[in-house]
Amino acid sequence: MAGRDKRGLVALTLAGVVAGMLGLSFAAVPLYRMFCQATGIGGVPQVAEAAPDTVLDRKIKIRFDTNVEQDLPWQFGAEQRSVDVRIGESALVFFKAHNNTGKSVSGTAGFNVAPEIAGRYFTKIECFCFKQQTLAAGQSVEMPVTFFVDPNIVEDMSTKNIEEITLSYTFYRSDDPSDVAAAPGDRTPGS
Repeated sequence: MAGRDKRGLVALTLAGVVAGMLGLSFAAVPLYRMFCQATGIGGVPQVAEAAPDTVLDRKIKIRFDTNVEQDLPWQFGAEQRSVDVRIGESALVFFKAHNNTGKSVSGTAGFNVAPEIAGRYFTKIECFCFKQQTLAAGQSVEMPVTFFVDPNIVEDMSTKNIEEITLSYTFYRSDDPSDVAAAPGDRTPGS
């Protein structure tokens, strides 16, 4: 009888461990994403309500890199290849997306900055990347991004000499790809 109780306890413990591991595996991606956004690790930019009061005379070049996942029949690109902004100053730039199909298609943009360490100081105020975008058949839209580079970048020994940051976006399809037929000759700029 004692052996049976012991085996039952071991089985119950193992089932609990497996259930806990399964739960952690589902939570890992959102927890990692929250960690990266909080620390800037992996080139994940920060988010703020407004730009700081301090604006430095020093400028930094912001380059834009745009990509589209193969399953998303959109054209997507920055209206400018780069901008020079004063550190601490709010900047507004526009990206353009076009749906190449005859049906509505939804996409979500993933983003990061390079060098990765600059993610701690590159801060977005408003961005199309914060939510899913849906473009109607043949629709073109301009999508704004408002950002600034935190003045603390010049105080950090590992970032004070950075003169250029690349902001990179990749749009991924976020609807059912079987619902949309791609237009002939679709291409994805920046890929």
